[in-house]
Amino acid sequence: MRLSRATLSRVAPAARPLAEPRLTGVVHLGIGAFHRAHQAVYTERAMAATGDDRWGICGASQRSTDVADRLRPQDCLYGVRAGDEVRVVGSVRDVLAPGDDLAARLAAPETGVVTLTITEKAYRRDPRPGAIGRLVAGLRARAAADAGPLTVVSCDNLPGNGATLAGLVTELCEPPLLAWVEENVRFPASMVDRIVPATTQADLDDMAARLGVTDLGAVVTEPFTQWVIEDSFAGDRPAWDKAGALLVGDVRPYERMKLRLLNGSHSAIAYLSGAAHVSEAVGDPAFAGFLRRLMDDDLSPTLDGLDGFDLAGYKESLLARFANPGLRHRVAQIAVDGSQKLPQRLLDPARDRLAGGHEPRWIALAVAGWMRHVTTSRELDDPLADRLRGDGTASAAATVNRLLAIEEIFGADLREHRVFRELVTDCLERLNADGVAAALRALDADRP
Repeated sequence: MRLSRATLSRVAPAARPLAEPRLTGVVHLGIGAFHRAHQAVYTERAMAATGDDRWGICGASQRSTDVADRLRPQDCLYGVRAGDEVRVVGSVRDVLAPGDDLAARLAAPETGVVTLTITEKAYRRDPRPGAIGRLVAGLRARAAADAGPLTVVSCDNLPGNGATLAGLVTELCEPPLLAWVEENVRFPASMVDRIVPATTQADLDDMAARLGVTDLGAVVTEPFTQWVIEDSFAGDRPAWDKAGALLVGDVRPYERMKLRLLNGSHSAIAYLSGAAHVSEAVGDPAFAGFLRRLMDDDLSPTLDGLDGFDLAGYKESLLARFANPGLRHRVAQIAVDGSQKLPQRLLDPARDRLAGGHEPRWIALAVAGWMRHVTTSRELDDPLADRLRGDGTASAAATVNRLLAIEEIFGADLREHRVFRELVTDCLERLNADGVAAALRALDADRP
């Protein structure tokens, strides 16, 4: 029997939704597993905390009907398992498939907020036919309908994601629409943090056993969750702060911390560990030691503006989260689209260390691991795959020279930086000759 409002009585009362929205005040672009385990949960908690039921969510899938096919027959209900806690979430009211009228939803007067999880590459490729182009079409319809102000919140892992999104949107606006957007729309930055692996059939089976009904929209996540949002809204919003979100004047310190420590470490795991799951990689004491050194020696010194924040405790919590065997977070999932992730996760902190006269050895090893990955993988999932692939026979120096020349990834500065080039070349030579474990030992022995 499938989860739905008709079968919700079969679910234990403690696991039923906290709120039942009356209106649809939020439109979300990219309604994947992360959104359903993160922003949708915060939004439901906000409604439950305040009794304000105007903030139901209309999710819009960008590329596939899969989520709509899973959630629509369930009245958009789905379960979230966070550790041992299981609860059905009811904040999603509708899911649009590609081709449905998103512009009409964005133009509806009851819509006050748009959130996005469309992945990094959606901001770096031609935005016109994708989610950002659809967003602009919706803003055009909203301006024509005189439907009032709108807040658009990017929840993607990009530095300055609000300003980046605002820039792309305004580039696509004709002058009358641009004037309306500048007066009526705000693009606050945000930082999101929760590990949400892709749902497996075993997860669906487990959820059915726990709920007593079949749930094809279920997601599995960790107990930890964090959302930091720039306090800059065009109008009314869900009371996310009542649900645990932090509203701040400047998101950037938290954004850098998460992008570099969590996401940077994830990328290092993806391209160096050889493990199938994150928890297996961190279960190796030598590899866990490498992650500590990466965070302590190369990444933490690039962070500032976190006065009063327990950075050491945060790093310890990351290692504990990575080691959680219940998540089954696939390393292959993290490795996807590396060319779009590497700059903000590892290359920007490398620049900071180099500018201070330091050698980012551990970052260089992770970058070398990525270079080995993209030149040897049989199935490379990356928008720049055709330019990244190699024949596997080139020398380390030739591979480094070729890949550093891709300016979209490394810019002109790192391509020309002698120290960075030599560090990455040396690390790639060690990886190719002796493997990861030997390279880690050698770098550790050379540590000042």
